This record gives sequence, structure tokens and C-alpha cells, in this order.
Amino acid sequence: MPASPLYPGQFDQLNVETFAHRFTQQHQSLQLIDVREPNEVAIAELKGFDHLPLSQFSEWAEQIQTRFDPTAETIVMCHHGMRSAQMCQWLVSQGFTDVKNLVGGIDAYACVIDPTIPRY
Repeated sequence: MPASPLYPGQFDQLNVETFAHRFTQQHQSLQLIDVREPNEVAIAELKGFDHLPLSQFSEWAEQIQTRFDPTAETIVMCHHGMRSAQMCQWLVSQGFTDVKNLVGGIDAYACVIDPTIPRY
């Protein structure tokens, strides 16, 4: 995958088609982080993601190194991909080495992969 045009060389972008295949085949080996707010997750959710709402950053930021493996492949999702890109940039600054932003977020996943997921 090419590097992000917003943050060159720092993290990769992952399209929903590639993610869906990997999610089905390699779910157990992926670290999955959803940075959306609790009310958004209540509307549309993908099982297997750890929820770290950006609005609660101060509550979980200090535990990021012990809660997640900085060397494991980490995929970050939000609604459309902007907040997750911010999180990816921050994870890289914290020493995470294999970080990917889910392009288009859960909205793209609902449109392209699973139309049973509610859109908002």
C-alpha cells in the first residue's frame, strides 16, 4: 500500500476491499482500533475492534504502549477516515511501526462490503 498523501512515509492506507479479506482471513493477528464516539459505535459496529474514542484520549493515551503491541499490524477506523488518520499519525509518533488507516472508514465498508451495516 502507498504511504498516506497527508502524512508521507508515516503510515499506510488500506482500502475496504483489502481490509475485508484480511479481516476474514487474519482477524486474530490484527490489532483493530475504532476511534469513533460511543454513540457512533451504537449505530454501526464491526466486531473485533477496540474502541478508543478520541474525545476520551486523556483516559487511554498513557496506556497505549501496554494495551497494544507497537510492532503488530494495527488498523485504525473511524466514520470516514479523517480521525483515524490523526490516530495513525499519533501512533507512529508513539513508536508503532505497522499502522494502517482504513480509507473511507466504516461508511465505505458499509457501502462497498456490507450494506447491512447502518449508515449515518
